[in-house]
Amino acid sequence: MDKVYAPQQIERRIYEHWEAQGWFAPRGAGAPYCIMIPPPNVTGTLHMGHAFQHTLMDALTRHQRMLGRDTLWQPGTDHAGIATQMVVERQLNAEGVHRTELTREQFLARIWQWKAQSGGTISAQMRRLGESVDWSRERFTLDPGLSRAVTEVFVRLFEADLIYRGQRLVNWDPVLLTALSDLEVQAQEEDGELWQLRYPLVERAGHVTIATTRPETLLGDTAVAVHPQDERYQDLIGARVRLPLTGREIPVIADTYVDPAFGTGCVKITPAHDFNDYELGQRHQLPLLNIFTPRATLADTVPERFRGLDRFEARRRVLAELAELGAIERVEKHRLVVPRGDRSGAVLEPYLTDQWYVRTGPLAAPAVAAVESGRTRFVPENWARTYFEWMRNIKDWCVSRQLWWGHRIPAWYDPAGQVYVGRDEAEVRERYGLGAVALRQDEDVLDTWFSSALWPFSTLGWPEETPELRRYYPGSVLVTGFDIIFFWVARMIMMGLKFMDEVPFRDVYITGLIRDEHGEKMSKSKGNVIDPLDIVDGISLEALVEKRTSGLMQPQLAPAIERATRRQYPQGIAAHGTDALRFTFAALASPSRDLRFDLGRVAGYRNFCNKLWNAARFVTLSVPTPPPAPAGPPAVADRWIRARFGRMLRNVEDALREYRFDFAASALYEFTWYDFCDWYLELTKPVLHAEADAAAGHAAQATLADVLEALQRALHPFMPFITEEIWQRVAPLAGRGGPTVMLAPYPRAADYPPDESAEREVSWLQGVILGVRQIRGEMNIAPGRRIPLLLKDASPADAALVARHRPLLERLAGLESITLLAAGATPPQAAVALLGNLSLLVPMAGLIDPAAELERLGKLLGRAQSDLARTRAKLANDSFVRHAPAELVATERQRVQELERSTERLAAQRERVRGLLA
Repeated sequence: MDKVYAPQQIERRIYEHWEAQGWFAPRGAGAPYCIMIPPPNVTGTLHMGHAFQHTLMDALTRHQRMLGRDTLWQPGTDHAGIATQMVVERQLNAEGVHRTELTREQFLARIWQWKAQSGGTISAQMRRLGESVDWSRERFTLDPGLSRAVTEVFVRLFEADLIYRGQRLVNWDPVLLTALSDLEVQAQEEDGELWQLRYPLVERAGHVTIATTRPETLLGDTAVAVHPQDERYQDLIGARVRLPLTGREIPVIADTYVDPAFGTGCVKITPAHDFNDYELGQRHQLPLLNIFTPRATLADTVPERFRGLDRFEARRRVLAELAELGAIERVEKHRLVVPRGDRSGAVLEPYLTDQWYVRTGPLAAPAVAAVESGRTRFVPENWARTYFEWMRNIKDWCVSRQLWWGHRIPAWYDPAGQVYVGRDEAEVRERYGLGAVALRQDEDVLDTWFSSALWPFSTLGWPEETPELRRYYPGSVLVTGFDIIFFWVARMIMMGLKFMDEVPFRDVYITGLIRDEHGEKMSKSKGNVIDPLDIVDGISLEALVEKRTSGLMQPQLAPAIERATRRQYPQGIAAHGTDALRFTFAALASPSRDLRFDLGRVAGYRNFCNKLWNAARFVTLSVPTPPPAPAGPPAVADRWIRARFGRMLRNVEDALREYRFDFAASALYEFTWYDFCDWYLELTKPVLHAEADAAAGHAAQATLADVLEALQRALHPFMPFITEEIWQRVAPLAGRGGPTVMLAPYPRAADYPPDESAEREVSWLQGVILGVRQIRGEMNIAPGRRIPLLLKDASPADAALVARHRPLLERLAGLESITLLAAGATPPQAAVALLGNLSLLVPMAGLIDPAAELERLGKLLGRAQSDLARTRAKLANDSFVRHAPAELVATERQRVQELERSTERLAAQRERVRGLLA
């Protein structure tokens, strides 16, 4: 093996070999295990959240494959309607061409051309991250087979009266000219104003004062509302007011929706341009007055002088006229939530328009029951409450979008506007006897989430009854984020139950959100986004700056982002390799909602890879090929490491069963680093080099090879590349064959049973060695200096262990001698460590210069006491505690605890040294 672990030299080579051999495809007669990948948008690249979730899915898939299951990890991408259309429209605009200058067919041809050129980015990234998906089954949501499934579902839902066309409010993007789902809305707080406007009463003198953040929409008001128990307005309920600037009379109504504490407690109701007002309007049968065009200019329903104005210009004109009338009572600064389109950045309008809707109530009821009964379980289980809350308050789903890219709605209209739904135009004509009647197909496409809701069964060939559909549906687990429980998870459950009469997956594992090391959400505008492949392969500072500052929606942020990037990564980002990143993700995967990603942690796991590589190199140099057969019983260290390995395997299996990847990673890390590398290798070195006891050396060689080989299989789901490379070298030493570690059986805990006597014995050895090392550290004794050890109050068992392991203790603890003190003997002045009832004593005479050591400890103690006083003073400052970031305050409090422990330890050491001068 090479002296240095170089992931860049092995990872691509290994992955290409795996893929060429077809080892990712389902195989074997074991029980099926299936994961459907949440399809990333074809426009994008894999971000940290993708890489995190994909790592967990791959770990599950590889683990189950090694357990003998017939595994399918289904890959694919989503056509991402709005996002893809915007990318291609921008390309056209750069060429001086607008979409509307092309026919629909020409525009779609350009998009397919773009996909052919750029659509492979994600699959290339997935390969670089070591993902063992079945590439032969890769799907795209606009593939012919999936498109057929979409049409079939739409038609069947329509025939079951579960799809209808109706007029309702939607989130309308006046730039993209389409309805948006709630997930595509970015609601953010912005500075605005709250106007209090006077509406004069009709039947009597006086006025009511309403509060609004959108005065231009008063042109669409159809009522004023108050709370029915608000004593200020009891006498006005049922009265009428005259709407300024329009002359229209509108009623004053009572509804509990009104918050008496907001503004004046009297609100204007605009049912056609506010979601809450719409619901209130439905309750009171108020008319709907649409005052906007699709481009958010004022429509012909408003007074002529306002028609055609942009909505924000209309606001200025409306306010100017209201001021002339004396109808503005007051204006206040106000923070309000503004909905913006996540793609266009435009302020969205609640807009009244004809759209297609799925009637969700009948679909939601069985989906709720499926989770209540346990047919599908959420992990962590608290997310089921979120699911229930959404599903029990579900509203009909707007599924039409005013785009060209996507699944075109299979509906046709005759010249009279009558709508006909069918699988194609020929079926429509035949079913409805339309003959030669002119028909035009609906121009709209379906919401991307509609096709995504069918992903678990459309990818397996539905509506055909394929062998794959019978074998792999339902899936075993869905791994996804909490932000799309309703938008995707719930809709897959509804559609799966409706069309397959079965839930689409048994478990839903909800991951946390990857944030930066400060707990901030990663976003382009914050300048804290990290490309996972930049961690894998490294990136120079200049390339990183260019990546973070290009394509910003707010270019003015670029200088600050550049400065922060140069400050944080002065040398760029070093290459860490795929395995170090994957293991970091596994270690992060706790039930927490927010997961802080720290690049320093990846560097730590890169060191872990180095540690594993060096251990494997030691074993390959220490064990001959073929290894000699053990001639005698294994030594206690050999029995101990096998028992520890079995204990670790049980912990890993228990952790993975409950999706506690962090526990599994911790168990693997601690065994590899501490038990195997730090202890077992050191315990075996004397045996390997002792020519007098060949039998013990052969037993150690066999155990080294066996445990290291099995460890590669245990680590493989999380660290596929380094384990493959090491396994190929070590498997022959352990007598195991096979083409690849990924198809080797996962090690069984039962093959490494507990051995309590061996674990007790080695635990005693560790306690003695660590106790001596602790004394060395505290008394500043050079590591290479051999020292005497006195054992006080040793039991017969202690004496027997010393006799059995004296050479080993002397070697590993750096001892020149070990002496058991007789009962009642007075020991010399010594540093002490305790191991149960046994006292470990290291005489200080001749080992240190007490005066010099006293001076050194005094300086350290003084420095620690000064730091402690300074930190306590900072925390005593109320202004600091109230205004500093909570994270910083917590860090300072932790620092106080650490400094308190340090000062106590240094003071105790100083007292021990003073005893030598007494």
